[in-house]
Amino acid sequence: MTSSANSSPSSTPSSNQAGSNGPSANTTAEVLYREHQWVPWYWWLGAAFVAALTAATVGLNRHDFWPVITFFIVFALLAWALVSMSKTVITVEKDPDNTRWILVKGAQLPGDVVARSLAVPKTARRSALGPQLDPAAFLVSHQWVDELVMLVLDDPEDPTPYWLVSSKDPEALLRAFVPEQAEQAIKDLNA
Repeated sequence: MTSSANSSPSSTPSSNQAGSNGPSANTTAEVLYREHQWVPWYWWLGAAFVAALTAATVGLNRHDFWPVITFFIVFALLAWALVSMSKTVITVEKDPDNTRWILVKGAQLPGDVVARSLAVPKTARRSALGPQLDPAAFLVSHQWVDELVMLVLDDPEDPTPYWLVSSKDPEALLRAFVPEQAEQAIKDLNA
């Protein structure tokens, strides 16, 4: 699973609460946490290898410019794919009302609708994304990010039961977004 996101209209829970339009409605939101999920560096080496191998194959019994052109075209396409996969940015902001918001792939969630939170360790990742996954959950997952953060929602207006988001540093993300729940949420992560 490279990446996926359930981006139904309900994936922006409680963004229309009375008096609250989310952090994007004002320009004075304070950024508490930001994580950019780049693909691993060795994927770029793999892309260069695939481009070189393709160029060498195309260049057999052809003029010298064909392998060069092939290499640049194939590497450009692979680079575009790698950059596209690396576009996920997780941001936690605090607005002037002291409401904390998490923003992921265009969806936003206020901290006051999170009933429970949990850091999902690498060992439980497969279960969380496999048989135990609720189809109505909001999911942003990348294969190269080992740990997840689960945010269980308590919002009767939203059918989304929870958010499951990949994070390189779930402890820092939880401390920034739901500091009152962070200690309990990361207990199993550090065990």
